[in-house]
Amino acid sequence: MTEHDEIQKALLRKSEARTAGRVLIAEDDGVYRHVLQSLLQRASFETIVVSDGAEALQAARMPDAPRLLILDWVMPGFYGPELCRQLRHCPPSERYQYILLLTSKDSKTDTVEGLEAGADDYLTKPFNPQELLARLRAGTRILELQDRLLETQKELEYQATHDPLTGLWNRLAWKKLLASELQRARRNRTSLSVLMIDVDHFKLVNDTYGHSIGDAVLRELGQSLHSLVRAYDVAGRYGGEEFIIVAQQLSEAGACEYANRIRNALAGITVAGQRALISVTVSVGIAHAEPNRPCVPDAFVLVADHALYAAKAQGRDRVVLEKMSQPAGMYRFGTTDLAEVADAI
Repeated sequence: MTEHDEIQKALLRKSEARTAGRVLIAEDDGVYRHVLQSLLQRASFETIVVSDGAEALQAARMPDAPRLLILDWVMPGFYGPELCRQLRHCPPSERYQYILLLTSKDSKTDTVEGLEAGADDYLTKPFNPQELLARLRAGTRILELQDRLLETQKELEYQATHDPLTGLWNRLAWKKLLASELQRARRNRTSLSVLMIDVDHFKLVNDTYGHSIGDAVLRELGQSLHSLVRAYDVAGRYGGEEFIIVAQQLSEAGACEYANRIRNALAGITVAGQRALISVTVSVGIAHAEPNRPCVPDAFVLVADHALYAAKAQGRDRVVLEKMSQPAGMYRFGTTDLAEVADAI
């Protein structure tokens, strides 16, 4: 994970902590409203106060809305249970809001109605101030636990879809994305290009400077690729010293220009070794399909790999493009078919 990602996560945790310490009070009775606000402020909670259900719904749906809500049961606009239902029926959000219903109703039927409407807790008036604060602190702990679980889930999702060394999409992820991009290209009748990138003479780097330096080179190349590709392109690690890019809406000339720009940029990167500054060159093979050309993901990758093989055979540090010009699964290169290409590379 990059330094930028770490900073963003830290800022998100800070923001969530601030939001969890804020409380939305929706109470139409002025006396109770004042009591609640004074009590919570003395307990170091930040408060937002509204006097009816419609205002509460609007305030609770704001992007930076509090995540602790105290809702009165009887209010103009929306009753407490109805307000709970409205909030719970919103599109699912990671920012779960903990709802405490406050009411003079104390029958079991009312309790069940409030909880089934989506409330997390229930307190009857007149309430004990210390009990109210204890319930809010319990709600805060639940929100903090959810934040930690979500953070862990995101981290696991990231690890499952990204290459740990370079931070680019891993093979499983970019293959799925390539299939999606092919479907998008068919639907929108746009061209699609797959760029296969290989580091020239990478074995020599490992043999001369060691695998830790080799890893540093790959890491630097991966991070540079992430910044070089367009925001809507897919950049992944194929394996070893090979990378892959899936790019929409490029002409043949545009795909070659794009690949050469990336090739030249990567050639300008240096990594400090123990005895020298290390730089590398790359070769790029492009598989290019014009709009409405039927293609399958595996064939696309194989054609790009064949073009890369040709670039290396021609002396490396160059770009070679192959057109996806035959029906899917029926590509030939002179007298060479796909099975022979697969054996050769």
